[in-house]
Amino acid sequence: MLSIRTTLINGCKRAGGGIQHGNGAHLRQWVARKCHSTITAEAGASASPSASSSSAAAAASVPNAATNRIVGRWLLGCSGLVVGAVALGGVTRLTESGLSMVDWHLVREMKPPQSQEEWEAEFSKYQQFPEFKIMNHNMTLPEFKFIFYMEWGHRMWGRLVGLAYILPTMYFWRKGYFTRSMKGKVLGLCGFVFFQGLLGWYMVKSGLEEKPESHDIPRVSQYRLSAHLGSALLLYCASLWTGLTLLLPAHKLAETKRLIQLRRFAKGTSGLVFLTALSGAFVAGLDAGLVYNSFPKMGERWVPDDLLAFSPTLKNFFENPTTVQFDHRILAVSSLTAITGLYLFSRRMVLPRRAKIAISLLTAMAYGQVALGISTLLLYVPTPLAATHQSGSVALLSLAIWVLAELRKMPK
Repeated sequence: MLSIRTTLINGCKRAGGGIQHGNGAHLRQWVARKCHSTITAEAGASASPSASSSSAAAAASVPNAATNRIVGRWLLGCSGLVVGAVALGGVTRLTESGLSMVDWHLVREMKPPQSQEEWEAEFSKYQQFPEFKIMNHNMTLPEFKFIFYMEWGHRMWGRLVGLAYILPTMYFWRKGYFTRSMKGKVLGLCGFVFFQGLLGWYMVKSGLEEKPESHDIPRVSQYRLSAHLGSALLLYCASLWTGLTLLLPAHKLAETKRLIQLRRFAKGTSGLVFLTALSGAFVAGLDAGLVYNSFPKMGERWVPDDLLAFSPTLKNFFENPTTVQFDHRILAVSSLTAITGLYLFSRRMVLPRRAKIAISLLTAMAYGQVALGISTLLLYVPTPLAATHQSGSVALLSLAIWVLAELRKMPK
């Protein structure tokens, strides 16, 4: 390498010395600059291989800001798929389609019946269970196909959610996109998806069981329905929170007393919104939206007579449709009040623009969600409006999570 550099220097000197006339001075300067650039580049190329390899490794190190953006967008996409599953599950419940598939097979049920014989065999299996015997004994095969495809679509969407979590996790893990803490988080999310599928089948089984002592219409257990919805909402919140914290840089906010109070207020409000959404599962499981279709009173009273009709008293809060609807009303009004208070409290503070937008949208959505709930009740729970109301609860919860992400502390 030294001999190459010596040859270049000597060549430059000879080229510069051979130019004597006309514009020789300018040309000599140009040749000298070119030779200097060549020598510099050559010297850089001859630097130690370890130094160049270390700089390349630093440039390619993962995880970094770019990989965090990729992982964050992936998690937001997964949370969107979870929202789709929740919405589709709500429509399946409202159309009373959830008990149409009486078996559960991870792979075999992915292909629906194709021939007339296969449809008749599937319909024959459905006819052996309580929902057909008690409610749908006059159902025709085309009507059965509709509820079957509703439940089949919901289950296939659930499998899509599982693949959307598991396959990218394997790829990103192999590429080194996850930090140690992120590895634990994504493993927890993937495990939760698997648990959610098992919980869904456990819920369906409760509606397929013969109950000779009961004269009520066949339905899934409201406890299992609430657990299924609650686990879906937890999966959604965890995915959304993790994605937002990767994509949105934390604001450099001074840790004042008022900011700490606002952050605690936002956390309590978000918990109340989650609890209100969860109570909606008990309303759906018991068809409690059909018992008192008036507002603000329940019938002619503020507090109905049959509020505590069951014994023991605690049983009313989970099995009495009147009490379940009453509780949902109280929680909804409490959430609206808390969100309004959060908005008014935040207006007295200097906050970043994104945080103000998030709180304002949360407040607007809260009033819209209450209006949807009242309309659903007064109109005797029409399916499109009820499905919109359920989706609105997820939208409200999403905005609450966004507010928390905007108000979070700077990482140390």
